Amino acid sequence: MEKSQHGARPGPTVSVTPLRVSEKTVTRAKDAVATEEPLEIRVQHRGVEHVISITMRTPGSDFELATGFLLAEGVVRSKDDVDRVQYCVGGPVEQQFNIVTVILRPSARFDPGSLARSFPMNSACGVCGKASLEALQMHDPPSLPDGPAVYPAVLRSLPETLRRQQKSFARTGGVHAAGLFEPGGSSLIVREDVGRHNAVDKVTGALLLDGRIPAGERVLQVSGRASYEIMQKALMAGIPFVSAVGAPSSLAVSLAEEFGMTLAGFVTAEGFNVYAGTQRVITQS
Repeated sequence: MEKSQHGARPGPTVSVTPLRVSEKTVTRAKDAVATEEPLEIRVQHRGVEHVISITMRTPGSDFELATGFLLAEGVVRSKDDVDRVQYCVGGPVEQQFNIVTVILRPSARFDPGSLARSFPMNSACGVCGKASLEALQMHDPPSLPDGPAVYPAVLRSLPETLRRQQKSFARTGGVHAAGLFEPGGSSLIVREDVGRHNAVDKVTGALLLDGRIPAGERVLQVSGRASYEIMQKALMAGIPFVSAVGAPSSLAVSLAEEFGMTLAGFVTAEGFNVYAGTQRVITQS
């Protein structure tokens, strides 16, 4: 693990020795569990620092996670908005593990008041969904391309391709993954995290820090279900096609329809459902 003056930076897994009980035996054996640690995300703009969010995550790719989260929330739009990203150093409290500050350029547009969640928490689900889509529209998401056009055989192969690159999942069985793919099925970026939203933020943050936003003509594959937040993060990164192993939510489908995205769910080697944007799936030879 990476070292600092404060000791070892937490890695993606932790070794444990659980009591293993089977029908015939009771033993202790070494095992690994996914690391879960808090990450505080801060933004500094023109010398003023703001605490934006605290999320539970698997350590690793922290700078990507922070910038990907800020991209989804409309705080940053491109690499040009970001001066640098750093752990909390040089102040009265030095924390090189779990506090990340994204320092914006003075020219970046930043309104702390705009960071309220874009969907109200109440029981009026219809109003809640409508408000969510309207708030997302105010973030001015990038325009999406007509593509990519993806063959069904490629789409069916993505979950297994993603699984083969999940090193932490192979050790723990306890993390989600998100992967960015070319239309032909080649993987470009794969990230893991205990939080499925965090895994997507790590992918989009990597794109932003590399100056590859918007990421049109790409497919985002996720290991879990497709929620509103997953679709929001893909949209703000300019990714038009989301494929999920699990089910979509109603608001995820509405978002895909509203913004012209393609959403596939229950994607396995045997088949899948397309809930929106069927034009990007090549169903005829």
